[in-house]
Amino acid sequence: MTRSLRVLYIAVFLGLLLGLGLWSLRGFMGFNTTPQDTVLNGKWAKATETQYDKEFPLKRLGTNLWAALDFKLFNEGRPGVVLGRDQWLFSDEEFNPIANGSQYQDENLALIQGVREQLDKKGVKLVLAIVPAKARLYPEHIGDEEPAKLHEDLYQRFHASAEQAGILAPDLLTPLQHAKLQGQVFLRTDTHWTPMGADVVAQNLGATVAQQLPLDAAPQQFITEAKQPEPYKGDLTTFLPLDPLFSNLLPKPDQLQQRTTRAADEGGSEGGDDALFADSEVPVALVGTSYSANPHWNFVGALQQALKSDVVSYAENGHGPIEPMLKYLQSDAFKDSAPQLVIWEFPERYLPMKTNLSDFDPDWIAQLKAAGAANTNLATSAARNSPLPIQANR
Repeated sequence: MTRSLRVLYIAVFLGLLLGLGLWSLRGFMGFNTTPQDTVLNGKWAKATETQYDKEFPLKRLGTNLWAALDFKLFNEGRPGVVLGRDQWLFSDEEFNPIANGSQYQDENLALIQGVREQLDKKGVKLVLAIVPAKARLYPEHIGDEEPAKLHEDLYQRFHASAEQAGILAPDLLTPLQHAKLQGQVFLRTDTHWTPMGADVVAQNLGATVAQQLPLDAAPQQFITEAKQPEPYKGDLTTFLPLDPLFSNLLPKPDQLQQRTTRAADEGGSEGGDDALFADSEVPVALVGTSYSANPHWNFVGALQQALKSDVVSYAENGHGPIEPMLKYLQSDAFKDSAPQLVIWEFPERYLPMKTNLSDFDPDWIAQLKAAGAANTNLATSAARNSPLPIQANR
């Protein structure tokens, strides 16, 4: 290599570094740290490093390129998503086998029955709303990857367990299957249901409560209003890091038509108020996951309209169905002013998954499981001839 070529090589290399460095500085436009992030405690440097690492163009280029290769060559995304047909995405939690899934299922069933015992002691009725998996509702959009055997009849076994334990759990799969002929009940690029799907479930829960557990309260009227449909990138697209370089490969966004619900006698008050401001006289409490907690689906509002009653939500995002319920049982709201009815929204896929119980007293958890296991044994003994066992297939 001649001296001129070496100089040119060095100049190009330095120019490339300078250009990439200047490009990455764009990510600091509008970047601010919190007052707690100071130079002295090292948090400012950490926050700055994290921001730079996030915005560094070579990293983004590599991430996008690798994701594009996985997507085009192998029809795969990052762990967390399963690619289906017709630009449908599914959570891999509805497909993957689960190590020790049978054990976790039995433990969770015992906890569910232990929760029912705790509610019974306060005179509170329980309705278990088992949400069927998206893959179960839309099998026609499943691609090459099939759900593991554990998931095949999980919904049916979950219902059999609830029935044998004497827990009211109306079938939500059939009405959702009928409703999907009229419109989309689950989002194509998201884990969750649409506002329409949430409303279908709420209407069926409302009918069940009216027939079997009527509320002792004056009926209230609610009004639901729909907004204009808007493009919505579902949560499952985060497992396809193709944006911005290969954003054209991403599935097209869903069209989400959000709804809001308010009491008929409250002109500007929307349904779904935070539990912190709950009225002590509210007869219904809702506990569950992001299917209930996320206002995009308006499940709280749909329940209010279906039940003709105010509903206080104790649902949480990102903690599964059991952890929010255990928190609710230990809350002052439950201890001081228990409702007449608790609706427990519980996606089927969580039944064989391990529940994080680290924030709770182990002795209390053991008592819940023991109470539930005792009832499980009684139910199993009484239902030995049942075609659907109370415990997971082993």
